[in-house]
Amino acid sequence: MATPSSVFTEMVTTTDRNWSTKLSDNVSKHNALLNRMKKKGNIKTESGGYEIALPLEYAENGTYQRYAGYEQLNTDASDVLTTAKFEWQQAALHVTASGREIRMNMGSKQKMIDLVKARKKVALKTAANNLSVDLYSDGSADNQIGGLSHIIQTAGTGTVGGINSTTFSFWQNKVREMTGTDAYTSATLKNEMGKLWLQTVRGQDMPDLIVFSHDIYSVFEAGIEDRARYADKDSASEGFVSLKYKNADVIFDDNSNFGTTAEKGYFLNTDYLYLVQHKEAQWTMDDEKKPTNQDAVVIPMYWMGNLVCSNRSLQGLLIDAA
Repeated sequence: MATPSSVFTEMVTTTDRNWSTKLSDNVSKHNALLNRMKKKGNIKTESGGYEIALPLEYAENGTYQRYAGYEQLNTDASDVLTTAKFEWQQAALHVTASGREIRMNMGSKQKMIDLVKARKKVALKTAANNLSVDLYSDGSADNQIGGLSHIIQTAGTGTVGGINSTTFSFWQNKVREMTGTDAYTSATLKNEMGKLWLQTVRGQDMPDLIVFSHDIYSVFEAGIEDRARYADKDSASEGFVSLKYKNADVIFDDNSNFGTTAEKGYFLNTDYLYLVQHKEAQWTMDDEKKPTNQDAVVIPMYWMGNLVCSNRSLQGLLIDAA
């Protein structure tokens, strides 16, 4: 007997016609880094391409010169641009229901609506939790995006976006290892932060978000006088607890790729970080699928993109190495 899927499918696809937008919004609201990037317009949409290509300014114009009178001017061409290329990575979610579940809920429209809402709620949480994990990853899992651990590495080097930063030093991120092991205090932490901060400032370019693991965040918080403890109003209203260091919001994060005892902190200049998504795969819902060997309905949603960076040299990593 055919699966009575039409009612379930119709409700999944029509009870919230902006479902893919809602899913994307939920993912960004779940993560302070993504939330910051979204507010800056750094969640981008691309229509295609073999790779995600990102133009980079890697050198100054070499024709600047001081001169006098009829002195010959330098009109040589300046090679100042290159391109970082990031792979497209994919993720999928599925809203599913067995024929049994559908038939059991067919007698009441409200019961069917409740079933659909429950399935969608789980999908929202799943997308948010897993993409948050991927954002801090080193991209080593199969088909995983290259997260912060890939872009901002403990040695400062590595190949990111197809550019070997050992060969091209302009593409290295900044790193500072704190003195000793598990020896930092509130006072020494502030000193170490200041030294890394200076390395990641270029004119008006400076970190706007510092993400600490819980251990370092706790030490930082303990060292702030009560009168200086204040949260960024926008971050607080969006549910993210934050403090301030100079002009940057200081937050903590916790997931399986970062952890409460990671003993590290990212100094991020989010002007140069982007989440790029394909316009046809932004948690986009596909047509229902009916397995040939199961009494069930499967409705897929697809995402395709990657986290990319256009300037690694203005990103920093503070670590307490063992």
